[in-house]
Amino acid sequence: MNSRTEYLFLAGPAGLIEIAIDRPALDAVQRGTAVIAHPHPLFGGTMQNKVVGTLARAFVQSGWTAVRFNFRGVGKSEGGHDNGVGEAQDLLAVIEAQAPTGPLALAGFSFGGFVTASAVAQLHGHREPEKIILVGPATSRFPVPPVPAELHPRTLVIHGEQDETVLLQATLDWARPQFLPVTVIPGVEHFFHGQLNLLKSLVVRHLSQA
Repeated sequence: MNSRTEYLFLAGPAGLIEIAIDRPALDAVQRGTAVIAHPHPLFGGTMQNKVVGTLARAFVQSGWTAVRFNFRGVGKSEGGHDNGVGEAQDLLAVIEAQAPTGPLALAGFSFGGFVTASAVAQLHGHREPEKIILVGPATSRFPVPPVPAELHPRTLVIHGEQDETVLLQATLDWARPQFLPVTVIPGVEHFFHGQLNLLKSLVVRHLSQA
């Protein structure tokens, strides 16, 4: 993301996982660690995705250490694509290695939103994220688990009105039974072209809330 980004590898369930770490300034209030999941690997998704990078910048600006990683089979991460099941295990492995204790935030874009929601469901009852951010979650393509009701105040769901990859209606249909609010950005498509700064500002605002 910038010249200070730290790249390293950690052991995962399918082999080595490539990760990138960006930290807030030393004099900033340190809020915790955020782990961010990227879009679908079979359609070019990597931790270098612009939306993922925007999420990382928003977290760093807000005092969180941002950890991005490549799912199994992506970039230099070992293993092969596993339709979200193994990828959720990758995410849990990154959490265990980089944020075993302390405040935790989770974020994901598109397929990464599905994986993030899956990880939240698996963590529920023994570790609850301080913040959850789901951007264009792949509700029309994967069985995205509901967000536990008690975590709704900590959760931000953002979707573009003109999303052609994951239709807004699918996310509204997913959110409706949960009474989970969805922030809709008018006129914006899946990758938030031309509106990444707006996306960042919405995330920063959410992270500033108690």
